[in-house]
Amino acid sequence: MKKIIYSFVCAALLGLTSCNDFLEEDSREKLTSGDYFKTESQATANVNRLYWMGVPRHYAEASSAYLGPDVTIPGMLTGYFINSYEGQELVCQYARLLTRQQYPSNMVATVQGIWDPCYQAINVANASILYTPDINMDADDRARLVAEAKFFRAFNYFYLVKTFGAVPMPTIPYESYDQDLRLPRTDVSTVYELIESDLIAAVEVLPAVMFSNGHRITKFAAAMLLANVYFQQGKYSEAVPYAKIVIDSPHSLTTNDDLQLNSAFNKLRTTEDLAESIYAVEFDNNIRNGSWWPTYAFTSAATAVFGTYSIFERVYGPTDRFLNVYDSTDLRIQPNQFFHWEYTNPNNGVTWRSDQAGCWYYYDEDALLNTGRATKDWNIFRYAEALLVAAESIAQSNGVTAEAVGYLAEIKARADMNGKTSAQYAAELQNMSPTAFIEECWIERLREFPLEFKIWDDCTRTGMFPSISETENGKVNFVPLIGAKNGSGATFTQSDLLWPISEEEIQRNPNLTQNPGYER
Repeated sequence: MKKIIYSFVCAALLGLTSCNDFLEEDSREKLTSGDYFKTESQATANVNRLYWMGVPRHYAEASSAYLGPDVTIPGMLTGYFINSYEGQELVCQYARLLTRQQYPSNMVATVQGIWDPCYQAINVANASILYTPDINMDADDRARLVAEAKFFRAFNYFYLVKTFGAVPMPTIPYESYDQDLRLPRTDVSTVYELIESDLIAAVEVLPAVMFSNGHRITKFAAAMLLANVYFQQGKYSEAVPYAKIVIDSPHSLTTNDDLQLNSAFNKLRTTEDLAESIYAVEFDNNIRNGSWWPTYAFTSAATAVFGTYSIFERVYGPTDRFLNVYDSTDLRIQPNQFFHWEYTNPNNGVTWRSDQAGCWYYYDEDALLNTGRATKDWNIFRYAEALLVAAESIAQSNGVTAEAVGYLAEIKARADMNGKTSAQYAAELQNMSPTAFIEECWIERLREFPLEFKIWDDCTRTGMFPSISETENGKVNFVPLIGAKNGSGATFTQSDLLWPISEEEIQRNPNLTQNPGYER
């Protein structure tokens, strides 16, 4: 059933647009009138579009050799990650040095590139939610399509509110040029209420199956997103039951067959449809491939090693100081797990070496050695995240319980190179104070998701910054975010927490106000 979504979209759009038009993103986000929503195939086609609109693209679209997906840029605010081509991609430099406020006009392309696709997706979702219930089709399929649309509406609003704070919140589709889209910004709390409502409804309706069973949004994907929504707001007791829906599902942690190329982390890199994958963005050789993703695994010197790609850049490379988050016995810091420093092309014997860590997690062997086309799906939610969200949320709301300890111990045991079991870790963790245990959860999130773009969300939700030791491996102190120095020595201010609203958007909509710190 691999790639069923893409093939079904092309089939659904026959008579409306060609598959080539679909590949060119000949979007129907402006064609959302009730006149279009007459048949099951039309309703399905619109929901299918949501799988590659807005937030999924912000996470997974690697269309530039020099600049990674949009979601890479917030992590650079920490100063622990750098784009090696930031002299050209200035938005990365401004983020890392915390100087965005000085260059609001230079932020327009970036923030408009986030704003517009999210609202286009929201518009399609709004139309699907409004009109699909009136279509004569199987009731279960109709309810599922509405639930999927609610998932994607919530996902896009969640991304917008984290990025910009209060944002306009249309809940009906834009169908006519006569409609007034000059909406004011809606309070963050109200936007979150809509997000929560959409996801609660989606969890109730979507099928309780693995994502690999059809590659459509499932009950567990919606529950994982809702757990994250509560988690981000500090609503820890509310996050727990939804994280546990995922934990109690057929999903599970990937295991190590060995501690080298058959480790869990290499399986996550190479293998699709693992039980650990809760929701992934799909790529395909013929419909939509992963573009430049494999080149992000190396520095520019790798151009001499491969003949399949002409450009290599570390668009999201960790600093040495960030890598000190790991102690020396952590499997995840060993070569060819998440990172690497040397590689020899087996086809020609040419070797790449670097003092800067390359991102082995992005390495795609077939694409780099043979095809020049990446096809590995990109995981957005993994089972490991459910365990860590549940562990911290339980500790935050109910103290250091055996259940919370067990979840964190599973993550730590998988990364242990010396055979230490989860039971042994649990015995140690059980004696921690709530504060120490919670901080241990924060550290494990840094270690478990270094290349999955969660670090900035953790900074903003906790209000704390991980000050990683420059000299002692594995040591991290957490300090208040505002006033802290990031990994590049810049000092956080309140205005660093949000991105500016695009000046072009403010010119079009006089009801919008600019975020503090970015006013001209």
